[in-house]
Amino acid sequence: MHESFCEMPWRKGARIVGASLLALALAGCTVVRLAYNQAPNWASLWIDNYADLDDEQGPRTRDAIGAWFRWHRSTQMPEYAGMLARMQVQVMDNTTGAALCRWEPELLLRTEAALAQAVVPVTELVVSLRPQQLRHIEKRYERSNKEFRDDYLQPDLDKRREERHKRTVERLETLYGRLDDAQRERLSKALAASPYDAEVWQQERLARQRETLQTLRSLTGDGRALAAPVAQAEVEALMGSWLRSPRPAYAAYQRKVVENNCAWLAELHNSTTPEQRRHARAKLRGWEADARALGAATSVASAGPETSILPSTSR
Repeated sequence: MHESFCEMPWRKGARIVGASLLALALAGCTVVRLAYNQAPNWASLWIDNYADLDDEQGPRTRDAIGAWFRWHRSTQMPEYAGMLARMQVQVMDNTTGAALCRWEPELLLRTEAALAQAVVPVTELVVSLRPQQLRHIEKRYERSNKEFRDDYLQPDLDKRREERHKRTVERLETLYGRLDDAQRERLSKALAASPYDAEVWQQERLARQRETLQTLRSLTGDGRALAAPVAQAEVEALMGSWLRSPRPAYAAYQRKVVENNCAWLAELHNSTTPEQRRHARAKLRGWEADARALGAATSVASAGPETSILPSTSR
């Protein structure tokens, strides 16, 4: 996990820790099935928003996204359902930070599988990008960075802490139900002592953006056509760097944040009442049912030619 529990502005299959984090990643604080069934359309819009796809790239990208989600639905959702079922047992007992952190390798495995499945279609899109589209991506990064600063780097540090606390409470209450005053105070102290620093995460984001643009330019520059295996290897290496930072200082910081998150989340969980734990178990059970239903479905919502919600990309 690159950020603290409440700081997940980059929603790319985040590596998350513990029952509440996995459940929230699946649910996105909304109805799982509705969100998941709309995800292909959202992904198409997100990519188009960044890369300004042309009339050839758009349909190919939508088809590739639909295929990826069909794979994910049939192979990964059952895995998540199994994890959620096991979490329903764990959530009823006290736990430790170490126990929560043991979920991380399993979640990382799922994320690695998802990225590996995307390498070929992502590479095919990347090598088709033109210089003006790379400039469009760079401009979109600038806008994203402004949004990040507005949301997470408020100049008023008290306001920054207040917003962070508010986001975290909302996420925890999605799982446990309402937190009492003592739990909110415990959470406030935990966040104050956390090593998480939004400034550090922003610098890592900027480094990743530079590396992404560098890779895109290397695959599209000089009119050269790289052999598919070579281009795919570059894309795969870039994706790997998203999960494991090549910067040792940040990797060490990230490890410290993950362990701290596991520790304070375990302490807060151990303060929950039987009613709150039953609430959490019911939430997890519902998300498990959604995951199993999604995995059993034979089709996935996709933005096809007749149902596309993408705007025309012709200019």
